Amino acid sequence: MRVVAKIGTASITDERGVINGQAIAKLSAEVAGLRSAGHEVLIVSSGAVAAGVDAVGLNRRPSDMTTLQAVSAAGQSRLVEAYNVELAKHGLVGAQLLVDALDFVNRTQYLHLRSTMHRLLELGCVPIVNENDAIANDELRYGDNDRIAALVANGVGADVLVLLTDMDGVFTADPRTDPSASLIPRVSVDDPLLSISADSGGSGRGSGGMASKLIAARMASWSGLRSVIARASRPDVLAGAVSAELVGTTFDAHDRVLPARKLWIAFAAEVAGSIAVDEGARRAVVERSSSLLPAGVTSATGDFAHGAVIDIVDETGVTFARGIASVPGSVLQSICGRHTSDLPVGVVHEVVHRDDLVVVASS
Repeated sequence: MRVVAKIGTASITDERGVINGQAIAKLSAEVAGLRSAGHEVLIVSSGAVAAGVDAVGLNRRPSDMTTLQAVSAAGQSRLVEAYNVELAKHGLVGAQLLVDALDFVNRTQYLHLRSTMHRLLELGCVPIVNENDAIANDELRYGDNDRIAALVANGVGADVLVLLTDMDGVFTADPRTDPSASLIPRVSVDDPLLSISADSGGSGRGSGGMASKLIAARMASWSGLRSVIARASRPDVLAGAVSAELVGTTFDAHDRVLPARKLWIAFAAEVAGSIAVDEGARRAVVERSSSLLPAGVTSATGDFAHGAVIDIVDETGVTFARGIASVPGSVLQSICGRHTSDLPVGVVHEVVHRDDLVVVASS
């Protein structure tokens, strides 16, 4: 079985951001246990920024992007060093792999990334993946590793995605404030929980939260794989997740399987604008998987550029699809409702090409 295990900042650093050696040791030992049982494991690990904050002597996580990127560079080397030390105790070799959003959007980059991940596994390495915070474009970066982990799991054809956190799983309410909250052990593919918005709050040391983990679980489901949200400190949590024990909250795999590029589109961190379409265009997109043409567009909102991710809404304002714009917003506003034969010379015929479009309404 191929396993992707993602661990959050709060689970591997203390309140000051210092790397928790015992947490790294526990995770490495559990990875080694899975490897001994014949499984392949990739680690997606947060913690670089938090570790960098401590390393450079700051007393809190910075808010400006330039400083965040700088401290992540200082923290990343320390983070991987900690993994290398612990994995080596079990005869395993860690391999740092830094990624950004373009690695999943650009076809050539994606194929390179996928080949590298597969080759590392063939060589017996344990890839240690993190978003490349130090140089990531602020407009393209995800800002949390939960979605990165889901995309990695999709790319390597994983069997299970394990999202390790400082919570036991997903609860009916916030257990920190509501004593009546109970753990939800399993979420089926048709459960509305896969579509809800959760509290994005977390420890303050990371950038994710339960909301991003629910998004990642949904992405994993759309990749056709099972996912688990569980407490990182739980004994043998990885082995339990692999053997399908109820060690936290398990999300069942969906029969709808999307490639990594469409997953990125559907769950892009930044949406630059939206376009409204008439009923005929909505049916063409949903029922016939057609490209979206200017004739069916009634309005455009936002000063989005060519290549930006945009929402597509119906006549009632409900988002039913998401895609990559082939026409910038400034141009689209002037051609809404026009037929292909009436378009100015040089303007592409598709507002959103079907290869860059994902229907999300019934998900």
